[in-house]
Amino acid sequence: MRKTLWLAIWLGSLWLAGLVYAQNQAVVVLEATGPVTPAMAAYFERGIQKAERSGATAVVIILDTPGGQLETTLEIVKLFRAADTPIIVFVGPRGAQAASAGSVITLAAHAAGMAPETVIGAASPVEGSGADIEETLYRKVVEDMKATVRGLAERRGQEAVALAEAMIEEAKAVNSAEALEAGLIDVVAEDVDELLHQLDGLTVEVNGQERRLQTAGVSQTSLAMTVVERVLHSLSNPLLISVLLAIAAPAILIELSSPGGWVAGFIGVLSLGLALYGLGQLPANWFGLGLVAVAFVLFLLEVKAPTHGALATAGALTLLVGLLVLFNSPGTPEFARLSIPSAVAISLSTAAFFVFIVTMAVRAQKRPPITGQEALVGQVGRVRQPLAAPAAIGQVENVTYEGTVLVMGELWRATAGEPLAAEEQIVVEGVEGFTLKVRRK
Repeated sequence: MRKTLWLAIWLGSLWLAGLVYAQNQAVVVLEATGPVTPAMAAYFERGIQKAERSGATAVVIILDTPGGQLETTLEIVKLFRAADTPIIVFVGPRGAQAASAGSVITLAAHAAGMAPETVIGAASPVEGSGADIEETLYRKVVEDMKATVRGLAERRGQEAVALAEAMIEEAKAVNSAEALEAGLIDVVAEDVDELLHQLDGLTVEVNGQERRLQTAGVSQTSLAMTVVERVLHSLSNPLLISVLLAIAAPAILIELSSPGGWVAGFIGVLSLGLALYGLGQLPANWFGLGLVAVAFVLFLLEVKAPTHGALATAGALTLLVGLLVLFNSPGTPEFARLSIPSAVAISLSTAAFFVFIVTMAVRAQKRPPITGQEALVGQVGRVRQPLAAPAAIGQVENVTYEGTVLVMGELWRATAGEPLAAEEQIVVEGVEGFTLKVRRK
């Protein structure tokens, strides 16, 4: 029994040791595509925390980005440099890029690789409106960014530092072979497996301590974005933001014109909130948002005081100009631009929606009443009980004939100025209380 017990304990210890060893011989793989956003930064932070908790060998980030906001980029740089687990950035697959902010993120990693036919660089800053920065402020931002990349690239040699500074100063971009030759990256690899194989044995500095990467043959654990992260990250798309703005205004208008419900108001407020969040992630020109607001005011005036489409047309043109100014100002990066066909389609569809509302409102105003006493006037019915003179009458010329008629499926007491036989068709001329005034049709 003792031998059996000690054997079980020994086998259990081996199993636990093997489990811990397997966890330590793994890398956590993240995949980041699209503009650099706060949601992407949160995704990176979650992946690094998971790697640190599990004792993973490294974190591998597959990166393909056209750039993003400077503030978010610097947050990611701080996150990488404070990590206790080595961070490896891999610009891939073929055709991918680490442009603008992506190049700074790549430099911030402890090790970096690129796939063939990929590009890194073009990191000259622009202001939040997408335009070129005023000269004095531009020099301040550029010098600050050059100092940042110098600090990140100095461990890679003078040629790498010079190239990193040129990416900021001259918006220079290079391919993977040129980046490797300058020492800006460590390897050129076809995929993550080849990347890990080539990086095996590389010594990196993590939090001031040298660490040798042991990445050959390790297992890979993928970590995808959560649903919330994906939704927030997708809001960096200018087309989606434009659609949300086009949904928000009519929905809020419907809620204001017909209060009491909540669905339209909820959709409108939610769409507006998401659109504003997305605008905060892009270098948008806020003057364009003002034009968009003016456009919806024009649409509202068209609904309140129909002008046969004149205000709706003006609103559509204003909305088109507003969307183009909002996203297509000079200096706006390509990823933050809205195509002209998309802007035209959104403007025309929004104008068509408001014209439809106006048309329905005009028709409703011209339509005759279908309920209440007013709806009875002019209706055609049939006599059910003949309209005859009462038994005792006064002056013959003032005789009122009374009976029962069927109008709109209901029986009514009716009076007429002439006798009417059963089944004769009548027309309602007026209503007094619960009595109809009728005449022969």
